[in-house]
Amino acid sequence: MEEKKFNTDWLATLLFCLFLGVFGAHRFYVKKTDTAIVMLLISLLTGWIFGLGFYITGIWSVVDLILIICAKFTDGNGNVIDWKV
Repeated sequence: MEEKKFNTDWLATLLFCLFLGVFGAHRFYVKKTDTAIVMLLISLLTGWIFGLGFYITGIWSVVDLILIICAKFTDGNGNVIDWKV
């Protein structure tokens, strides 16, 4: 019987998104640096104004989380990050 294995890139991306998604850590990890910097700046510069930045990047990271779980999230080169090895 074949043992199922998880792709470590997928698992790391999922965990970064889950715990540090509002700061764009998962996007830095997959080399989507431009949008990661945008997420980080939104969180840091507007996060203190009624938490507005965290609402924006929070929604963004939830969408990314859903894409990661459904194996539709791509890295900086356009390759899909899938959970299968």
